[in-house]
Amino acid sequence: MTITRWRPLNADAMRPFWADAMSPISRMMDDFFANQRSGDMMAWGPNVDIVENPDGFEIHAELPGVKEEDVNITLDNNVLTLSGEKKQEVREENKGNYCRIERSYGRFERSFSLPNTIKAENVRASFEDGVLRITLPKAEQAKSRSIQIAKK
Repeated sequence: MTITRWRPLNADAMRPFWADAMSPISRMMDDFFANQRSGDMMAWGPNVDIVENPDGFEIHAELPGVKEEDVNITLDNNVLTLSGEKKQEVREENKGNYCRIERSYGRFERSFSLPNTIKAENVRASFEDGVLRITLPKAEQAKSRSIQIAKK
């Protein structure tokens, strides 16, 4: 026979009770705050991947629903900034009442500090299928050399 210590205030024993009791409240809070995300009430920013390769860096930013002309890219003092706006679609009155709005709209801005090894004059960007691709080539490293001391 195994002897098990009895713990009257064991949190693990109470977990199923609290999980069941809190789930309706949790669902209600999720629904309430999900509806608050519409319009300008919640800021959003694009998801970004940054990859370093031997030739430089590649930045891929997801911008679904954003038009190319609504995206700005600046490079200043080794800080790359992506900014722009995802404009909200016009809601038509005869389509019915919206029960849930989860898509985000409004202005966005993301900034990234870059190493000093970027060739700023060769930075390139393209925009296709809602993905912004920025190519940041590395500058060639200064080659080491031997320096002779001048004789008097």
